Amino acid sequence: MKLEILNLNKQYANGVHALKDVSLTIGKGMFGLLGPNGAGKSSLMRTLATLQEADSGEVRLGEIDVLKEKDKVRGILGYLPQEFGVYPRSSAVELLDHLALLKGVTVSKERKELVAYLLQKVNLYEHRKKAVKSYSGGMRQRFGIAQCLIGNPKLIIVDEPTAGLDPGERNRFYNLLSEIGEEAILILSTHIVQDVRELCTQMAIMNQGEMLYNGTVDDALDLIQGKVYEKSVEKNSLPDYREKHDVISDKLVGGKPLIHVFAQQAPEEGFTPADANLEDVFFAKINQLI
Repeated sequence: MKLEILNLNKQYANGVHALKDVSLTIGKGMFGLLGPNGAGKSSLMRTLATLQEADSGEVRLGEIDVLKEKDKVRGILGYLPQEFGVYPRSSAVELLDHLALLKGVTVSKERKELVAYLLQKVNLYEHRKKAVKSYSGGMRQRFGIAQCLIGNPKLIIVDEPTAGLDPGERNRFYNLLSEIGEEAILILSTHIVQDVRELCTQMAIMNQGEMLYNGTVDDALDLIQGKVYEKSVEKNSLPDYREKHDVISDKLVGGKPLIHVFAQQAPEEGFTPADANLEDVFFAKINQLI
């Protein structure tokens, strides 16, 4: 089964053109959708999750017309939005049982077994009687994945899942996503480059409603291999370097800015070749340097 998106457009009433002729084909496995905040990622995810209408375009999930056959999509969809609400006093068991009932698991014994299985899968079984509202950020995201998996979905969408998680929680979440990504089409929408580098082989970069790159992570890295140079500079000299060079990014290292620039050869004395990474690709694409 493949998810095929063709010339998808969405413009809101305030004039924001969130999706501009977006086209993608996504197969089984984990697909990373990378872009800054406001790039249009959430608009695309909400459209695929049947939560909003598109203005034009086509989306097909196998034989299903996603834009017209919303009930069919919802039957095989798992969706973890950037933020999701919970009933304040409901335990994980109670809430998953309720969600499973809404998803069509009407036999009580089957629901009980399913809920226990899902809580064990996301390592929350020992916390099953606690209110979900009391969970840490990482625990809540793992609960969110558990509810995604009700009904053995064929398409799973997770929107900014690791934002706000500490490194330990992020690593646990990576491992969980990697496991479930083997069984379905899983779209990981994020602005965190590390998420895509760690988890995905296929990816796209999006900005201002448009697709800037679509392909493999390795091919993306090849675009800038041997063309990124770095130099530690003084803070007050940053504007000059930005004027003279194609600066991809800068970050403080030891209290001084370390700049990465895109160039066919070493720009000047003091620059050394940098190990090109996916973050360089991301910023180079966003800044239209490649």
